Amino acid sequence: MQDFTKHTGVVATLDRANVDTDQIIPKQFLKRIERTGFGQFLFFDWRFLDDGTTPNSDFELNQPAVKDASILITRKNFGSGSSREHAVWALDDYGFRSVIAPSFADIFFNNCFKNGVLPIALPEADIDELFKRAEANSPYTLTVDLENQVIRDDAGFERSFEVESSRRHNLLNGLDDIGLTLMQEAKITEYENARTW
Repeated sequence: MQDFTKHTGVVATLDRANVDTDQIIPKQFLKRIERTGFGQFLFFDWRFLDDGTTPNSDFELNQPAVKDASILITRKNFGSGSSREHAVWALDDYGFRSVIAPSFADIFFNNCFKNGVLPIALPEADIDELFKRAEANSPYTLTVDLENQVIRDDAGFERSFEVESSRRHNLLNGLDDIGLTLMQEAKITEYENARTW
């Protein structure tokens, strides 16, 4: 997993609440066995018209100014619905390193940390301010500093955020569940070698 210390990137806004995992990655695209390649299907039903190939020019992520966005700002209860981890894989594969919202669905929130995407919960007033700044400054850029647990822009906006310490440690060091297990590889090997079965 890629580590996350500090990231500066273009912001894309998604002014919708209660975005569920089926909207993030529709069910027909869940047949892949790899964790990559899902970015092309992110928000598919919104990004494309009914023919499935023509980009929807009205959709937020299809605007030229946010073509290379790596930070998503959205509304409350992001990632609700089914517990598909593919939703985070799609965000990550598309290029998003962080999602900022007032609240997240619990399972989606946990899946973000397990896959190197930093979810940041901020009060709705701060989210409103970020939306205003993004609308007034296109492209709008933010810095997400996990080491100091702060987000800031170049025009004076700065807010701190909370991240549970073990999750922060894992992201800073690029450790997922497998990486944490591999840190104990010598002990695991020693244990296996001591068993005669």
